[in-house]
Amino acid sequence: MVESVTPRAPEWKATEAGSVLVFFVITFAVTWSLWLAAWAISGDGAAGYPPAGVGTLLFYLGVFAPGIVAVWLTHRHQGSKGIGALLGRLVQVGARLRWYAFALAYMAAVKLTAALIHRLVSGAWPRFGTEPILLMLGAILLSMLIFGQAGEELGWRGYALPRLAARIGLGPASVVIGVIWAAWHLPLFFIPGIETTGQSFPLYALGVIALSVAISWLYANTNGSLFLTMLMHSAINNTKDIVPTGARPPANPFSPSASLMGWITAALLWVCAGYLLIRMRRLADYARPARTPRM
Repeated sequence: MVESVTPRAPEWKATEAGSVLVFFVITFAVTWSLWLAAWAISGDGAAGYPPAGVGTLLFYLGVFAPGIVAVWLTHRHQGSKGIGALLGRLVQVGARLRWYAFALAYMAAVKLTAALIHRLVSGAWPRFGTEPILLMLGAILLSMLIFGQAGEELGWRGYALPRLAARIGLGPASVVIGVIWAAWHLPLFFIPGIETTGQSFPLYALGVIALSVAISWLYANTNGSLFLTMLMHSAINNTKDIVPTGARPPANPFSPSASLMGWITAALLWVCAGYLLIRMRRLADYARPARTPRM
């Protein structure tokens, strides 16, 4: 009888203790409560959101809630050893240079390609951002130095993704995480005094879900490095306006009304996400134990 070779499953496939549903429920409850409390302090939002002082503290506690909840649940189920392993991934820097390039350049490449498509479709270039490239890179570096994305990445990719991927696969898990991640931001589309107020949430959600797929692909190919996912998250935040999508006058957040550049960007993000989801399925097929042929 010929023995089959069983490929080694990627590390993110390992089953870990802890309920993903509990994580989602507690995270939403904590974040939304804190953001709404900050809104109550700001009054009508005329002074901007978040308001200075206690309001700002409440807002950023809400931003870091996914990470705080992830650490608490990890300690509850796995103790200090589990926390050490989770936090250690924040400084897991060992990866090939191509993954650093992927993290830094993904969003900028999508935006510049979308601008070219906009030119071909409409006959005119969209408005380009005026922020210098060096300033963008400086903002990314500063964000990494202060672990600016740690609050979200500890939760979404550090805690939820590996547990969900172990149950339904990396591709489906990345889409589910994207839906949850987008929905988590929903209050910011209704709270006055912030740049997302009254903007198109459907367009935003489509983009975030597609980006979740790309970040999950990076996560899987860097052995669960949260340092790399933080880098990509920061790069997305700081390079997305290299070609601004274009804000509309505040209206119904659930309206699909948005700029041509916005929809081209979303479509291009999903072309990339679709390709990566196919690659993820092949990765899952590779990781599945092979059957031993019968003689």
